[in-house]
This record gives sequence, structure tokens and C-alpha cells, in this order.
Amino acid sequence: MSFLNAEEPTVCDLIADFGINLLWHPSLGLELGNNLQTLLRDCISGTIPLDILVFEGSVVNAPNGTGEWNRFADRAMKDWLADLAKVAKFIVAVGDCATWGGIPAMSPNPSESEGLQFLKRQEGGFLGKDFVSQAGLPVINIPGCPAHPDWITQILVAIATGRIADIAFDELNRPQTFFNTYTQTGCTRNVHFAYKASTAEFGQRKGCLFYDLGCRGPMTHSSCNRILWNRVSSKTRAGMPCLGCTEPEFPFFDLKPGTVFKTQTVMGVPKELPPGVNKKDYALLTMVAKDAAPPWAEEDFFTV
Repeated sequence: MSFLNAEEPTVCDLIADFGINLLWHPSLGLELGNNLQTLLRDCISGTIPLDILVFEGSVVNAPNGTGEWNRFADRAMKDWLADLAKVAKFIVAVGDCATWGGIPAMSPNPSESEGLQFLKRQEGGFLGKDFVSQAGLPVINIPGCPAHPDWITQILVAIATGRIADIAFDELNRPQTFFNTYTQTGCTRNVHFAYKASTAEFGQRKGCLFYDLGCRGPMTHSSCNRILWNRVSSKTRAGMPCLGCTEPEFPFFDLKPGTVFKTQTVMGVPKELPPGVNKKDYALLTMVAKDAAPPWAEEDFFTV
């Protein structure tokens, strides 16, 4: 559903301008029942070429490795996936569930869920560490809960135009063009972050969400504040903390009570700090920043 909200380019642009033939989509596909099974089997046999397989959702292996807890088109979903993955030129995993296993893979993981090529940060997943598609690439991971729609369509364009080789990937097979910087990059609250000016309420437009509300923007790789959602906003711009949903560890702390929307601290210092910052330097920086903070750092600079 996030994919259908894409704007740069739109789904219509993919079809009209880039020649992508959308074989099937859960919300757009016309084939049902036996007709859908026929379509999928034609892809597996090569009767219909499968250039790009986009998979959403975790791979459910329960019970006992059968995958019968998640049936699709009269068959275990993981069995369809295994067959389609063998013939697809490119494979794109969309969303946290498909990339790392997501919420279903939380401990104790009763559904035996995993991502296509990772289980959380551990390499392997359903297809295995050494798997490559027909084009010779591992699974392209576009995480997020949900994934930004433009991340999806721009990668599809790169594949369709033969430019995917120009895209650099990180160690988690994420396109660096979207996941090389931190969510904090472009955040309108960076001035509040610098002066340690905090907010303790959702929806407030002043103050940083990191110090009290558990915002993971300084530690999360994403372009949410560079490529805005609906070209307008992001979670932090709307006054909600980043939950770190593009990282394999999401949801953090396994959603234990008192860990969501609350910064975990030791003697007032956050347990987790931005990469490269040590606790001693942070404590010193905090004292200096708070002492140097100008009065306007506490003001609502969005006032009309």
C-alpha cells in the first residue's frame, strides 16, 4: 500500500514511462484462485519472464519448517517464494518483515519467521547467505515499517533502465543512496538536539525527541528527513520519535513495557548514543550545550 503512494516516480510512471509490466500486486492484481496459480506457475516455468520479484512480508516457516501457517494460492507461501526466487532476474525485499523478519521474528519467534536473506542482523535468512538472483545480485533490501514508497519505485527504475550496477549497497544490502545517512540528517529539530533542548510530549513542534521520548533518529540509517513522506513531512517533523524501523533490530527491546517512546538512561545519560560519541565526551558536551543554549532554543519556531 505504501508503494501505491509513490510520487517520484509514481506507479503510473513506472508503467507508462519505464515500460514495467506489473504482473500481479495484492491490491491491483485481477487474477484470483486458479487463475493466480496459473500465472505463478507460468512464471516458474519461464512461460512468462520474471524480471523483478518484489516480496513483502516475513517468510513464515512454522510449524516445523512446513510454512503451513502462511498459505497463499493453495500452497505454503515459502514454497512459492522458493520457486519464484530461482527464476527471477532481480529480487527486492520491501519492508522490515521481508528484509530482516520484522515484528513476527521477535523473540521467541513462534512463527519461525525470517527475512529473505537476513534474520535480524544475521546473514542467511530463507534464501541463504550465498544466494544470488539470475542477474548475479543478492536480495536488494528496502527496509522500513513501512518502506518509503519512493525508495521502492526509484530502485525499480534503476533496474528497469539498466542502472542498478551504479547503485552502491551497504553490508545489509540496502541502497546507500537512501541508507547512507542517518534519519537525523535534515531533521528540523537538529538545533534543539545541539542545545540539548528536549520535548516530553508528542506533537510538540519544539524540542528534540531524543532525550526523553526515545527517538532513534541519530542512530538510524534512512533518508526520511531528506526524501520527505508525501513530499511534506516525516515522523520527527510531525512531533513523533523515530522508531528506528529501517534497522534489523526493530522493534527495539522487543517492545518490553517502559522501553517504547522512552529514552533509556543511566544517571541521566542515554544508554545508546549516536555512533562515534563516547559517554564521557557526551556528558561534557551536555553541560556546555545547556549552559550555552540561547532562549530561542526553547521557543516554537513554527509559530505563525
